[in-house]
Amino acid sequence: MASSITIPRRIPLLLITDNVLLPGSSMRIPVRSLKNMNMIKSRLLGRNTLSSTIIGVIPKNNGSDDGDEDLSSLHPIGTAAVVVQITGTNWPRPAYTLLVTGLCRFQVESLLQETPYPIATVKQLDKLTEDDNEEIQTKEELGSLAENFRLQAAKLVDMLDTSIPVVAKLKKMLDSVPSQHLPDICSTIVKASFSEKIQVLDAVDLAERFKKALPLLMRQIEGLNLLKKARKEGNVEIVTRKEVNRPMNIRRVFRKLDTGSDEEERDEDIDDNSDLEAKIKVARMPDHAHKASMKELQRLKKMPSHMPEHAMIRNYLELMTELPWSRGTKDTLDIVQAKKDLDADHYGLEKLKKRVLEYLAVRQLKNSLKGPILCFVGPPGVGKTSVGRSLANTLGREFHRIALGGVCDQSDIRGHRRTYIGSMPGRIIQGLKTANTNNPVFLLDEIDKLTKSLHGDPSAALLEVLDPEQNHNFVDHYLNVPFDLSQVLFIATANNLATIPAALLDRMEVIQIPGYTVEEKTHIARRHLIQKQLKEHGLTHEQLQISDDAVKMIILNYTREAGVRTLERKIAAICRAVAVKVLESHNNKEHHKLDGSKEKEDKVKETEEIKDMSAIVHPPEMPIVIDEIAVEDILGPVIYQQEMSQRLSQPGVAVGLAWTAMGGEILFVEATRMLGEGKITMTGQLGDIMKESASLALNWVRANAKKLQLESKKDLLHNTDIHIHFPAGAVGKDGPSAGVTITTVLVSLFSDRCVRSDTAMTGEITLRGLVLPVGGIKEKILAAHRAGIFRVILPQKNKKDLHEIPDSIKKEMIFILVNKLEDVLNAAFDDGFPGINKLLDVTSKL
Repeated sequence: MASSITIPRRIPLLLITDNVLLPGSSMRIPVRSLKNMNMIKSRLLGRNTLSSTIIGVIPKNNGSDDGDEDLSSLHPIGTAAVVVQITGTNWPRPAYTLLVTGLCRFQVESLLQETPYPIATVKQLDKLTEDDNEEIQTKEELGSLAENFRLQAAKLVDMLDTSIPVVAKLKKMLDSVPSQHLPDICSTIVKASFSEKIQVLDAVDLAERFKKALPLLMRQIEGLNLLKKARKEGNVEIVTRKEVNRPMNIRRVFRKLDTGSDEEERDEDIDDNSDLEAKIKVARMPDHAHKASMKELQRLKKMPSHMPEHAMIRNYLELMTELPWSRGTKDTLDIVQAKKDLDADHYGLEKLKKRVLEYLAVRQLKNSLKGPILCFVGPPGVGKTSVGRSLANTLGREFHRIALGGVCDQSDIRGHRRTYIGSMPGRIIQGLKTANTNNPVFLLDEIDKLTKSLHGDPSAALLEVLDPEQNHNFVDHYLNVPFDLSQVLFIATANNLATIPAALLDRMEVIQIPGYTVEEKTHIARRHLIQKQLKEHGLTHEQLQISDDAVKMIILNYTREAGVRTLERKIAAICRAVAVKVLESHNNKEHHKLDGSKEKEDKVKETEEIKDMSAIVHPPEMPIVIDEIAVEDILGPVIYQQEMSQRLSQPGVAVGLAWTAMGGEILFVEATRMLGEGKITMTGQLGDIMKESASLALNWVRANAKKLQLESKKDLLHNTDIHIHFPAGAVGKDGPSAGVTITTVLVSLFSDRCVRSDTAMTGEITLRGLVLPVGGIKEKILAAHRAGIFRVILPQKNKKDLHEIPDSIKKEMIFILVNKLEDVLNAAFDDGFPGINKLLDVTSKL
């Protein structure tokens, strides 16, 4: 201890309950209250040197300090202390323990602030100088008190076994410590009540301090004498060296010697441990989990509460007791009602709803059916997530969504091992704890957006979760015991199957959700979107009505998407505009009422007549009906116009069909030629596959130039450069399905003939001129229909995919099925193509 210490005038306060820190002693203080937590985060955490921070430790005597923020019971005298060590954890909630050493007494003069933590102006009471030692030597009474106290302290230490390291250290310290520090140190190590320690703390005068501490010392000596006598008679259990060597402070050693147990200090820990043991018994865990929990509980009972691992074990046991090991909900298995609920919540999606009803039917016949792993694949806004929520409601199960977009750490799935600071379970176990049932519906949203990193591959961690043959023994790294996931119904959503690893995709049953037709979007807007937006904007049907023609205009001219999110935003924009009109109308009526109250009585009749006439001339303002003209006034000029005839009015342009993660899209392909050296240029952010398709198409046209009657037998690239461009150059494009479109564009360019403006096409080609099937047919046809194209050229082998097209679309469109490029050219140009036999019986209106 330094010979002279001066503390600052303003210091932060740490509040402790039913305990007293005296100068010269050390103490571990658990931090629970909010004010103490705020002080630690603000003043201590993040500092390189804790010893430079002096805090004030103030005792309170009002029970437990958990949640107690009252400063009225603060003691006026406290102890300035330095923080030696901070231990603790941040999960699941911050819990810290401070090791502090007392320096000197101080008196609180005034509180400068109470929140977020108290700061006070203090006056130092102990100067800790050599004057105290001189005063003991000069004053006879004080000198005799100090000498007697030192003799009694030495007698106390001599009664203990000096072979014990902690006792030997105490004896050595007593031989060298100045006499003025003895009362505080000895009062700390002997057994004393809270009020007795407060009396020692309040004894600022040194002589008074000796008088208050000496009885405590004598009582401890007397207790040890009685213990020694009882030990000789065999009436008390002897405290072994092993017990004394446990990490407990000197005071607890004395208490053990004096009473044979330390129950008073550990009452709270014992109560908490008993509660945990009772929770473990009622949690209905499997045998392996129960055995692991009891083993950790035994470790917790033997571990001092100030150790960092104590909080980690306690958090682990609390999680084990909160998990739904055997708690499940009973399924509501009414097929008829389930079908009604799904039809009411979602329009269309027949394939998806059929699969859900099949699962419910089998579940009703066999209770032990393992949950299937369904994967809904489709563009954004088609209802993948909402279907999962509706399925949970239909089954009567809890619903939990896990967002996987951007997850790059396998620990998010499997959890962290408990050897790490701040470890926590993975999202699967956390979701089960939140759902509080072992058979919820888990929605793994955006499973195609998982990424790899240095921390592992989360998609590989999902292999066990999504395998019905393995997930009954899923082991989270944090739990380190198996948990049964076989009753969980997993539903995954994705926009693109290409980014999902093959092994993970093999474990899921893929259900495609391609998108909605114009008719389906109209029904969805009528049944769901308009009502939802009216409610969110505080409007009613008596105030706003949107005509069917207006809804169709919004769908065709202001949106071009597979889902309905943009449509919902446009309806919301109309609702906002109408909300302004409604308020303006309301304010005008109020203003009119105020003006009318000022009219003179002799003009009442005239005013009433004018009102009657205006009511006849001007119709009521409500409801506001939105028609096509109003839509354009609110949403602005039309965004998407039918531009086919303008763009295909010259040779070298054709319309292809493409599949994207956002749904189907139409794709314009343009080509031009110029004098040059026979070079080929391709632009539009093309991938390697599309570049190969373009080279393939050009070589086929050159090889068949004579049959196509293109410039007789001349080389098509002789002194000619060709440039092929795919507009929307900022969007990347790839895939083989543009082969027939590029071929048609090149033939159109060299023959100076225009391609039909009402026709779109898709298909892969070979070097021999065959047309091969491609994927995404439904999405592509819906895209063509949205763009106003009603004639589509498809590969013959894609005929099977036409069964998925809604009947309303089939009635409006013509599908031409082809096997060769010659068939494509006959169908793409008006009156066929010269030099090629006319295509017979390949056109059918379906």
